[in-house]
Amino acid sequence: MQALRFLTAGSVDDGKSTLIGRLLFDSQAILADQLDTLERRAAGSPIDLSLLTDGLEAEREQGITIDVAYRYFATRTRKFIIADAPGHEQYTRNMVTAAAGSDAAVVLVDVTKLDLSQDDVELLPQTRRHSLLAHLLRVPSIVFAVNKIDALDNPGPGFAKVKTALEAFAKAAGLNVVATIPVSALRGDNVTQPLASDWWQGESLLQVLERLPTLQERADAPLSLPVQYVQKDAYQSSGTGFQPRVLWGRIAHGAVKAGDTIEVLPSRQTAIVAEVRVASEVVGAAAAGTSAGLVLDRQLDVSRGDWIVTPGSASATRQFPATLAWLDTEPAKPGRKYWVRHGNRWVQARISSIDSVLDIHSLATREAHELPVNAIGKVTMEVQHELPVEPFTSNRVGGALIVVDPASHRTSGALLVDAAPVTTEEDW
Repeated sequence: MQALRFLTAGSVDDGKSTLIGRLLFDSQAILADQLDTLERRAAGSPIDLSLLTDGLEAEREQGITIDVAYRYFATRTRKFIIADAPGHEQYTRNMVTAAAGSDAAVVLVDVTKLDLSQDDVELLPQTRRHSLLAHLLRVPSIVFAVNKIDALDNPGPGFAKVKTALEAFAKAAGLNVVATIPVSALRGDNVTQPLASDWWQGESLLQVLERLPTLQERADAPLSLPVQYVQKDAYQSSGTGFQPRVLWGRIAHGAVKAGDTIEVLPSRQTAIVAEVRVASEVVGAAAAGTSAGLVLDRQLDVSRGDWIVTPGSASATRQFPATLAWLDTEPAKPGRKYWVRHGNRWVQARISSIDSVLDIHSLATREAHELPVNAIGKVTMEVQHELPVEPFTSNRVGGALIVVDPASHRTSGALLVDAAPVTTEEDW
């Protein structure tokens, strides 16, 4: 079974770092010297497991996670790669980084921060925001972990109320929630071992994680390969009459083999694949997720940032609608120019219009003229040069772009393509 990449998300102090520390501790993935250091620091008190992921000095001083911390552990049946994402709104961009490429998201919900006296429990904004971002970024599986259940005098009814609120939110937002489970990261209840309780007979968090599927890009789709590097071959290819170049990149989806006809975008030139290489070795074929090099039967003007696709399967455009998760403190405004990165190419771009913004509380959309920090909105983007964008729902590589402020060089937003309509000829 393939290693599962998952992130922990949620609001500040929901217990994300402690939960990961508990998983590492209970799975015996902590080195002896790390454990000795923690025990000396505790000085007879219970070990602070959150320190296993809070590696920055500022994180330890403030007791919050600032940067994404990656940790690794394994059980008898599976390996895991964990990303501990910050909970504070200020570091939402780091959560987006952690979600990109994750197979699952464990969204923690601190039961002690919720008003359980109400029939309809109101969730925290960051619980909603992080869940929506994970959904937008096509994280296949979402798990709600209701933490600090040990702090409740009567945990059964309290958990039931929170579970009802989470299920209602998930249904309204269209989230793929595979499980909602109670845990106590501090005490270890229902984390690696099932909870011994008369009100819970379900799985532990680790049992859920061990059965989750990994994200597999489609190998049966048309070829889509962003060119990352063009290498001049070291030897003369026999029978071709020229010194070939190898076009390297990681296949986003589809497969390729010698003899296939390919198209280069945006130039729209075609050629036939003479050889397919993986790690400099000639192979019969390569599929999605593989870093491969292609040797073509003739010389074409191909450079970093171009795309190699199945002929007719994609088209380049200069204008497209998209979902924009805005991460910068400077609001996103129509008409302002930015840099965007699509695959391995940087181009200038601007927001042509902001069509709506999502209210994370009601999940309704409303009219907007700018997007403040951490807002999620529908926009129309224009780029200076044609890009072969695809809907993000069908191609996570071809349908995703990052937006960078040209003045500050900050990563300002995550752009997810909704569709790829016709280009515009408007002057820049």
